[in-house]
Parts: sequence; C-alpha cells; structure tokens
Amino acid sequence: MSLITLNQASLAYGHHPLLDQTDFSLEDGERVGLIGRNGTGKSTLLKVLNRREALDSGTIQYQQGLRINYVAQEPLFDTNKTIFEVVSEGLSELLQCIEDYSNGTGDMDELFNRIDTLGGWGWEQKVEQSLEQLRLNGKLTIGTLSGGTLKRVALAQALVCTPQVLLLDEPTNHLDLESIDWLASLLTEFKGSAIVVTHDRSFLDKVTTRIVELDRGRLRSYYGNYSQFRINKEAQLAQESVINAKADKLLAQEEIWIRKGVEARRTRSVARIARLEELRAQRQSRREAVGKVKLSVDTGNRTGKIVSELEHVNLSFGERCIVKDFSSIILRGDKIGLLGPNGAGKTTLLKLILGTLEPDSGNVKFGTQLQIAYFDQMRGALNLDDTLENFISPGSEWIEIGDQRQHVKSYLGDFLFSPARANSPVRSLSGGERNRLLLARLFARPANVLVLDEPTNDLDIETLELLEELLENYKGTVFLVSHDRAFLDNVVTSLIAYEGDSTWREYEGGIQDWLVQSRRSGKSTALASEHKTIQNDQVLPEKGASNIVVSPTANNTLKKKLGYKEQRELDGLPAQIESLETEQKEIANLIEDGSIFNSDPKRAHELLSKSTQIESRLLELLERWEALSTKI
Repeated sequence: MSLITLNQASLAYGHHPLLDQTDFSLEDGERVGLIGRNGTGKSTLLKVLNRREALDSGTIQYQQGLRINYVAQEPLFDTNKTIFEVVSEGLSELLQCIEDYSNGTGDMDELFNRIDTLGGWGWEQKVEQSLEQLRLNGKLTIGTLSGGTLKRVALAQALVCTPQVLLLDEPTNHLDLESIDWLASLLTEFKGSAIVVTHDRSFLDKVTTRIVELDRGRLRSYYGNYSQFRINKEAQLAQESVINAKADKLLAQEEIWIRKGVEARRTRSVARIARLEELRAQRQSRREAVGKVKLSVDTGNRTGKIVSELEHVNLSFGERCIVKDFSSIILRGDKIGLLGPNGAGKTTLLKLILGTLEPDSGNVKFGTQLQIAYFDQMRGALNLDDTLENFISPGSEWIEIGDQRQHVKSYLGDFLFSPARANSPVRSLSGGERNRLLLARLFARPANVLVLDEPTNDLDIETLELLEELLENYKGTVFLVSHDRAFLDNVVTSLIAYEGDSTWREYEGGIQDWLVQSRRSGKSTALASEHKTIQNDQVLPEKGASNIVVSPTANNTLKKKLGYKEQRELDGLPAQIESLETEQKEIANLIEDGSIFNSDPKRAHELLSKSTQIESRLLELLERWEALSTKI
C-alpha cells in the first residue's frame, strides 16, 4: 500500500532542476535510503514530502490521515527548555486539544474524539516512554547537551506521536558508534516506514530495504541494501553508456545526411527529418552525469621517522581526568583512527599527541619538520561572508600545489564548484558543499600530517570513496576522528580506542580487528576481577597484541570440566553452524545477479532479512563454541 506517491514531480531553483518530472512511491513498512551527490536536492525532497516545500509541477498524494515526522540535520530547540518540554512538543496537537477541552473551547464531542484518536489523556506517560527508549534524562536543559544528544532529543520528539512515516536527514552525524548501532536497531524495529538521507554505508547496509538515488533530477530505485545497490548501479551505468553511445552514433549519421547536397535534398523524407529533430532534442535534454571530484595533496617535507612519542602521559581538566597513563609511538606513514563516545576526549588526546596541549605529567617528544593540516568538524575555519575564491587563495588568483601552479577557479572546478560560483559567498553553500570547500583548502597547502576531525559529515558517498583512496595512497601521517565504520575500516592502520575510566589503548587494524581484540580484552578483564592470581602476571602487550596474559597457575585454576549437557551442546554446534552456512550460501546464490530484485522484490526483501538473521545466529553459535571450547 502506497503511503506517499509522487507523480511527474518537478522542482527547480533558478535554472538548476532538483526534480525533473520524476516519480516515486513509499510503501508501508519500507526503509528507504535516499542517496545522491551534494547539492542534488535530497534534503529538499524530504521537505517536499513533509509539506514544507511545494513542487513547481506534478502531484504528490498522501494516504488519508498519514502522520509524518521529520528530523532535520541540525535540530534547533529553545536552549532554556528541558528535554521533557521539547519532546512534549511532538504532541502539540494533542496538548492543544486537551487544553481546548479543559477550557470548554470548541465542539466538546469532536475534541473528545480527537483526543482519543491522538492517544488519549496519558500523554506524560508517552513522553516518559519515548525518553526511556532513547535513553534521555528529561530534566536536563537543552543548552547543556552535546550534538549527539540533541539528535536523540529530535528523534524522541519525532517518535513520541507514533508517526507512520519517519523522515531522517543525516541522522548519524554527531553520533558515536554505539549510538549509530542503537539507531540502526531502533529503525529496524520501527513499525512504520522511513526515508533516511545518510552517507554512512554500514548504516545503510544494516537498515535499508531499498536504495533510492537522486541522480540528475530523477529518482531511481534499487531494491536491497547499499551493497546490492552498488552491484546493480554498476550494471545500469554500463547499459546507459551503451544506449547513449548508440544514440550519439545515430545522431551523427543523420546530421551528415541532412547536410548533403541538392541530390540528397530531393529525396528527403519528412519522417526522417522529424526523427532527426527528435534525436537532437533528446541529445540536448540528456543531462550528463556530473564529473568527479579530483583530490590530491602535497605531502610537503618528509618528517622524521617518529612523529610523536608519548610516555605515561596524564591530563585532567579540574577534577575530570581525560587521559590516564597513556603511552604510544606514532611513526611516519601511520594512519591512526581515534575511537570513543562523544565527550570521551578524542580531540583533547589529539592535541596532546600533536603538542598543542601539554600533559600534567609524563613525557611527549615530537618529530622534526612537522607540517600539520587540520580539518575541523565544526567548520570553525569558515568565514561565511568570504567568497569561495578568496577563501581558497586569499589575495591571489593562483595556488601552488607541489611544483604545479593552478588558477584558483580551475582548482575549485576540481572540487565541482563551477567558475560562476567562485565569487559566491560561502554561506550560499549546502552542508556537504561547505565540507568539500574545507577539503579544497586543506589540500591546497603542503602537509605531512593530516588531522581530520569528522571529515565524512555531509559528504556524498562518491566523494567519500575518493577521499578514502587519497588517504590510502597518502605518504604522510593521518589522524582520523570518525564514526563512519566503513570509512575507518578502509583507511586506518591502527586505532586508539577509549576503554573507560580515562584509559586509552592502541589496537592494530580497523574496526573489525578492534572488535575482536577488545572482546578478548574484555573477557580477560572479567576473569582478572574473579581471579586475583591473573593480575599478578599481567604485562604490557606489544603494539597490536591483545592484552591477555594469564599465568600457568591461573590457567589451571580457570579450566573447568564440561558437564554432560554442555558436552552435548558442544558436539552439536558444528552441525548447526554448517547447516546455517549452507543456507546462507544458497540465499547468496539466489540474489547474486540482482535479477530477483526486479522480478520479485518482496521475495528479495525476505531473503535479505533471512540472511541477516542467519548472520546474527552464526555469530551467537561461534561465540558459544569458543566459550565452551575454552573450558576443555
């Protein structure tokens, strides 16, 4: 059943069409990932669907009585109100009806029925349930909250009235990894439909049942998650290229024919001339794909082998300890990801490593010839009244990158800013475009150390993938603060992770490696609290080693003989695992070529859901197998 239907929808700002006679429908229970390049109109489309923007032409139809709630990229609230008060505003219609009923204003029967329809008189309980679901303290004041907590407040306000459709614009921005996983679970369990604009590929894979791409004014649907979209998109682009090449060849032949001499003109066909005019019109109206961002960076002078060395560093602000007894050696070429919840102190630790903060105790040594370029997630370097051209190269029309000299307008073109926009103010740019501009300025200066604080916020996926490629090939040192799991996995060589109680620890590899190592480390910590003999034998691990050291005595103490039921369970686990892996392989074979997404979308969705369930069950069985095996 379609909840929202767009038909031949068009919308343009100036001469730039965001929607170009496109169609779209949202079905009940769908979770749609809306993707596209920065500036294509994704946020505008959400506003159209939420009745905040009007179409230039075309129609939009809603199911009768449809409840829609929209969560903006940067939610704005009264900073003096409490969380409870702000979330309660999500029930504004209900509260107004209750007030009118209490004051005897209006038709009492109609008001009573409307109150009953909107959820009755227990509205405080609904707000409390929403706060509990999103782990919020209703007594806190909005002005004291972090960006991540504000996002939770916006979600609580949107969910409190139980909407049928949830529209989310970049919901993962400012959320840490734990919160992103929590949000993915929340949306997966959400009973209504959702449209999500996000660049987070891991999040899209977990949440979506369909990807809709806004490309050159048209909305194109691909059933399945983001990984399946990439397969289908590649095939579609190849097919589109062949079709366009054939059309161009035919047009060229017809243009030659129409320009022939008198003899040819005597035999002209009216129908053929009409076809030529149609081909010309099609070629003119065909909107070519926008070019790709061209990213490059000058690594400047080479640093020494050691960039930074920290020995038993401690740092506190007042009574709050941020870093406790941290030691690490950062080498030239390392690509370090910093991982931890919002407020843990990732930016503070970065400043310690790079020397902009001095520790309370411990030693910090720095390498030679450091040239540091810093990307600020809060965009503090942006002067909104400056022009794009002057922001990139103040007082000059030229920039020098390495041994090459390039005009600033040409350089801006590498980042998809047309020459006509070079003199536009920075404030005219969208969030993603501002991030792209900051990257342009960052890479316009030589740097052998890049510090990127949440660079992925608001960037489109294609630019993200190009940035990944640049960082992978970059010869300098990279410090990366990000909650984008896929981005971290594709870039970093090691992680510095927050482990609670002001403790930071370094792990080799990306997110998946950290999850395995930290899980093992967590088990050893739990064992240590139960068996003091282990604590006496703990040593500091080498870089990259998991922090598990157990003495032979402790091992003998911990080993337990399996009971009869546990032994039976262990014996049966391999067969269960093999059966699930076989079923998972069969599902993969069915959806591999993508044809089922077009022939039977419902069946494809069921198979994807089943595959996800199997993956979760496999992980449970493997962990149980490992737990039982360690007792033998």
